[in-house]
Amino acid sequence: MPAQRVHTSERTARIAAPAGVVYGLLADAVRWPLLLPAPVHVERIDFDGARERLRLWDVDGDRIRSHHLHRVLHPHARTVEFEQEDTARPGAPTTGTWTVQERGTAHSLVTLRRHRTLDAAPAAATAHSRREWESEPDLQLAHLTAVAERWEHLDRLLLSFEDSAHIDGPAELVYDFLHRIQDWPERLPHVESAEVSEDVPGVQLAAVDTCATPDGRTRSTRVVRLCFPSAARIVFKELRTPEPLAAHTGEWSLVPEGDGVRVVCAQQVMLREDATGAGPGDDAGLAEARRHVRTWLGRATAETLRLAGWRARTAVRRLR
Repeated sequence: MPAQRVHTSERTARIAAPAGVVYGLLADAVRWPLLLPAPVHVERIDFDGARERLRLWDVDGDRIRSHHLHRVLHPHARTVEFEQEDTARPGAPTTGTWTVQERGTAHSLVTLRRHRTLDAAPAAATAHSRREWESEPDLQLAHLTAVAERWEHLDRLLLSFEDSAHIDGPAELVYDFLHRIQDWPERLPHVESAEVSEDVPGVQLAAVDTCATPDGRTRSTRVVRLCFPSAARIVFKELRTPEPLAAHTGEWSLVPEGDGVRVVCAQQVMLREDATGAGPGDDAGLAEARRHVRTWLGRATAETLRLAGWRARTAVRRLR
């Protein structure tokens, strides 16, 4: 029987935000990709109001990791129990509890307790794994604190919108156009270069240079894309965003419609408050920043939809 070790850690942080706000951020895992740096996408598999099963993808350097996450939510006690298993390392789950305690009306004490059991492994690998594992709670608490302490004006910085178009062509051809981001420099005028790695089928990490912004300057970004061909979906998150974006996530989806397909691009943005040019209480400046971002991203999406449709229709005519 291989030897096993149990690693245990406990971290706490005092956060300048009401306990209900902090608990709400922890409970609403589907919003994590937009609000927190590491999560790329969270797919809710099952939820009965208290117990939920999630599939979570996150980024660690140049690695895209995938986890199964089982959680039990206790809103009255403001606790979240969890069991997380890395799909690349089955049999080594991390279990634990988030606890949020009220400290006055505007402060909270958050505690993260975690336990992990690992099978015997070479000493060097075990030491590296333990260092990596023990550094995670501090990062998670720091990121949670940064978001929670902006709670009074966070909603003003969030923006969600959709663009869509009907395309008279096979869904397979449209999906192929959207999937092959490495070909976009030859197909989309606003994309100057794209270097793509896909170590795991369907998980793309791309470095893209684009001139889609209104000023026409070249901007460099890194983006993770999760491709689900059987569901005709591509989920994405930018890891490096141009101003005034603090975070940018979205999803391409294809839905059969008549003799063709409706392509929808849903996007979510969090603005950087220090890059909007809008000071405290400057609603007009913030509204202008929101319009600027909506116009810029919408224009790039519209061009992508137009050329995806043109390519699908052209390919069909050639086949005939």
